[in-house]
Formats: sequence, structure tokens, C-alpha cells
Amino acid sequence: MSEVKREQQSHLALVGQPTAPEIDTLERPSYAVYEGQTLVDGKLFRAGTWFHGIKQGQGDDIGQPFDLWICAPLHVDAETLNSDDGSVGRLLRFKHRGKVIEYVMPMEALAGKGEEILKALFRQGLKVEYHQRRYVPAYIASHHDLNRVLATTTKPGWHDASGAFVLPSKILGGKDVRFQDSGKGAHLFSERGTLESWQSELAHYCQGNPVLILSVSCALAGPLLSKVGVNGGGVHLVGDSSSGKSLAQAIAASVWGDPSRFAASWDMSRGGIEIEASSRNDTVLILDEIKRADPKRVQEMAYAIANGTGKGTMTREREGRPKLYWRVLALSSGERSLSEHAAISGNAAHAGAELRMVDVNAGTRTYRAFDDVHGMSGATFHRKLTTATAHHFGVVGPAFVERLIKETDPDVFYQRFAEVRDAFQAEGPQAGRVADRFAIIGLAGELATSYGLLPWKCDDAASACRQLFEEWLLTVGDGNAEDRQILSALSDFIAMHGDSRFSDIAATLPNPNVKHRAGYYEIEGLKRFYLFNRASLSEAASGYGRERVIRTLETYGVLAKVDSGRNQKNYRLPGGGSTRFFVIDPDKLDAERQGGR
Repeated sequence: MSEVKREQQSHLALVGQPTAPEIDTLERPSYAVYEGQTLVDGKLFRAGTWFHGIKQGQGDDIGQPFDLWICAPLHVDAETLNSDDGSVGRLLRFKHRGKVIEYVMPMEALAGKGEEILKALFRQGLKVEYHQRRYVPAYIASHHDLNRVLATTTKPGWHDASGAFVLPSKILGGKDVRFQDSGKGAHLFSERGTLESWQSELAHYCQGNPVLILSVSCALAGPLLSKVGVNGGGVHLVGDSSSGKSLAQAIAASVWGDPSRFAASWDMSRGGIEIEASSRNDTVLILDEIKRADPKRVQEMAYAIANGTGKGTMTREREGRPKLYWRVLALSSGERSLSEHAAISGNAAHAGAELRMVDVNAGTRTYRAFDDVHGMSGATFHRKLTTATAHHFGVVGPAFVERLIKETDPDVFYQRFAEVRDAFQAEGPQAGRVADRFAIIGLAGELATSYGLLPWKCDDAASACRQLFEEWLLTVGDGNAEDRQILSALSDFIAMHGDSRFSDIAATLPNPNVKHRAGYYEIEGLKRFYLFNRASLSEAASGYGRERVIRTLETYGVLAKVDSGRNQKNYRLPGGGSTRFFVIDPDKLDAERQGGR
């Protein structure tokens, strides 16, 4: 070691700093990263990313070396390959106030002058020498043919290639995958408190409350959807204002993050719903107050949530933008059901939308949304749990996923799901799909209980889900939802237009007071049958084809009279002539639509 180097090392020791590592040779021009003070060619450099250049001279002059401090230590650790669209990037790493920051940078951010990457790094706290900032993109771009290659994804949830569960702030069950985002999105997944505090301050008080048990279990069920092949969809908490619906949603949101950030609202466009669902993939989408949704679009949005596929769009260059995809259960709330809210716009309710967002009674229980307030008044119970959701959140969801990852036998989830599902009595295929949803929610609660993550007793979650499913089944019946809607529409049409658009078929002359005639009625004893013409049958059950309506009427025995080989009956008309009508028994309409089949 030269005398100069020895003096420099002695100086560092005297001022209490560790001895600087030493680099004897240095190629120029080149970039270098020093984590601490480093001796290079006898010169001491402080920690940071440096550009060691050489200013070219004239003629045979070999040039003058120079050294520029560009920024704090910035490492390019790996090449990244996005699993969603195949784009390439770089994994950057640096520290801000002692915290390690990783940032997945798309290579396209280096286009032009690289201002996009500078903005992203500035935003996340990288210290940069402002006047030398142009060297930062050049430094990153100088890293070619990196040995390490990582997969990235732009949405949370299961990463199929690696088997890991990706969250923006952590990777569960894998190391060779990273979450990639712009850095501008809201921090949905956050933590506060401990698992024990969440259990004692929130989960404990869910016991005895089916709606709260369902809500927490729904939040945990997202990671299980792909494990057992159950489709997405949702449950819709229905109750008057201030009944406790929002509290149930806040407790559910606390499974994954701060409820004030993690919960969303119905007040958004179809595109907004797609973004919110994708950003919560494999977890839970919480939507507060359905009254804020556009009544004309709310059913379309319910379909989108359940189907898990966004709309295709085009760029200005007429190239297809990548669609958004997701698997998610939704926990919605409102003072009205989805069909009631859609009806405000004059649109007929679609049975498929109702089945994808199933109503749950959260307003007329013992204490409105609650069944047990644990010895407190309803107001005290509500206030205590609302306060607790702001201090304990974001720990049980990741802990649940970590336990799922440890299950080495994939069939265990199918077996446990089958056990829970067998206890649900549903004969019709549509009720069966709803039962699947309640069963997967119940399974999530049961698994979390068996893992020691929920302080509940065995079967608490499954029992609560069965109870709420049976309440739903009593309300809508076990039959076909489209059939129920058709029968209900015909009954409502008769109730509204019975005397204004129908008249007695036995009259000598047609009633001149009937405008926009829908048909006639026939009286036999104390009973009145309604004779619908073809146009009025389609009008009454708007949204369904005539053949579909006739099939329902035949299935439920609503057609009281028919001619041989037909589904209509021929009648002589008042004033002369004849035509065929669909003869409806209104008693059959009411009996079948209320009781189902």
C-alpha cells in the first residue's frame, strides 16, 4: 500500500469510519456503484453511483480523467419480463432513509431523454445530483445481458408461473417474481397492528353475527376461487341507512388493508370497476352504497365483476389495448337491491345480474345488521368496532395466504369445499351456483379458523353462510330466476292494466274505453282469466323473447286453456271475427312466482 493510501486509511480510522475498500484499477469511461467510501486509484470516493469519464484532448493528448457523482447507490439487479404483456424491464434497487426500495422499470421508460424514469425515481426518494441527472438513464441503459431474469405482474394475486401470491409490498411464497406498477397508484394493501390485536378487537365480536362472519369470510375467500374452480360474483348487503352495513364492509376490508383506502364505491364508470377489480385480484372488491351507481349500467357492472374480463379498447394507432382480468368476490351494500336500483332507470331486471350479486338481509335482524352486540348497546357496539377498524388491519389476509401456500396437496381444497357444499340444499342449477358462492365463503372462514387465524369455533363460518343462503332461498325460491322474473312481470302487468287494457270477451260489442288493447278477460264463476294477444305478451315480459315467455308459461302450467296441438285458444271477438289468445290464470302466476318450483 502506498504512503498516500495508508494516510487516507489512517484518517478514516481516526474519525471513527470503517476502512474504505480499495480498487486498484479503473476503466474509463465507466459507471460504478459504491455502497460506502471507496478508494479508487488512490482517490477516495463517497458512497453513490459515479461516472468515471475521460475528457478527450487534442492530437495525441490522452485526455483528462474526470469523475461525476450522479446519484445515491443505484443497483440494476435483474432483467424483468412482464407475464401480462411480455414487456421487458429492469429491477432497480436503492435506499431512502434506510429503507430498501425496489422499482420495476419498463425499458420503454428510457425512450427519449428518459424523463419518465427520472420522475419515477424522484418520486420514490432517490437522491440525484440535479445537474448530472442526464447520466441516470444512461447508467441504467448500460446494463445489458443481465444474468438474473425475474417475472413481473401488474396485478396482485396468484402468479401462475411461479406459484407465488403477489402483493405490491411483499411476495408470498416466491422470490423470482415482482409486482410492477407506475408508483402512482393508491397503497391499497397496508398493515397496522398485529394479528392478535385484530383477532381480539374485531374478529372476536363477529361471533354470533352471521352478516359479520360472512363479510370477513368473503374477504378471505378470494385466494380460494382458483383453488376450487368457483367463479367470481358477490353478495349484496341490503338494509336501511345506518343499519351497520358499512361497518361489516369495513371489517372485511381490514382483512387486507386500511378500510378507508381499500374499500371502493359504486360511484364509478364501467372502466373504473374494471380497474378496481383488477387491482384487488384474488382478494375482495368492496363497493359501498349502490345508490351511487348509474342505474342504467349497474347490471352490466355486476356482470363484469363476476365474469372477470374487461372490455377490449383501441389505442389511437388502432391497436388493441390489453384487457384487464381478475378473479374476485365482491361485497356490496345498499338500501336497495340491485334489481330495485336498476328499475329506477326503467330497465327490466336481469335474472343473471341478480344471481351474480345476491341479496343478504343486513337490515331487519335483531339489531338491524347484527344478531348479537355482545352485551353492549347497538350504538356502542357499532362505535367500538368502527374505531378498531382504523387501528388493526392488513395482517390476516397475507397470513391466510401463507397457510394456503403450505398446503402441498391441491386436492385438500376440493375435499374441504365438497364437505362444506354438501350441507347446502339447492335443487335448481341457478340456486346451486349461488350455493357454491356461499360455500366457498364458508370454506374460507373454516380454513382460517382451523389455521388459528380466526377466534371462532369450528362450523361458525359454514353455519352462518348456510343460514344466510337459506334466508335468500326462502325469499326467491329454488326455481329458475328468469322464470320468476317472467311470471312476476306478467302479474304486475295485469295488476296495472287489468281494467284499462282488457275488457270482457263475452260482451256484445268491444269496449270503446279500452285504449292500446292488450287483450280480453273471461269470467268463469268467481275467477277471471286474462286473454293476452301476442304483442301484449311480449310487452309485459319486456327483455325476453316470446318463445322464452311461452316456455315458462307451459312449464308452470299458467296457460289455463289451449286448443289441441297449440299453446293458444281461439275466441269469437265482441262485434264479430275471431282470433287466438294466450289464456293466463293469474292465480298460477302469483303462486308460482312466490313459491318457485
